[in-house]
Amino acid sequence: MTNVADEMNHQGAEPDVATEPGHTHGYNGDKARYLARLKRIEGQARGIHRMIDEDQYCIDILTQISAVNSALENVALALLEDHVTHCVRDAAGADGEELDAKLEEAMKAIRRMVKS
Repeated sequence: MTNVADEMNHQGAEPDVATEPGHTHGYNGDKARYLARLKRIEGQARGIHRMIDEDQYCIDILTQISAVNSALENVALALLEDHVTHCVRDAAGADGEELDAKLEEAMKAIRRMVKS
């Protein structure tokens, strides 16, 4: 499996600015839940591959693709919420520059999500 950060960078996303060792991210408390959700999505994607391999009906395949897209969007929204409630809130207690950087980072993520 590819590194998520590498894959995001390949897609034009900027790397996380808070990647120093020991830094915790907002999703850490729910990491197991996120990984379980992503594992289900991975299984759904393999299922789509299998459906095409087995020449299944186009609309059924498109329905499954829509389900995977929706599931990924839900994960993205949950991660964004975790980022805002953890990283941005923490930055609000720091200096104004750090808060501005976190808000801009969140806005860039929202713009990418809206465009997709």
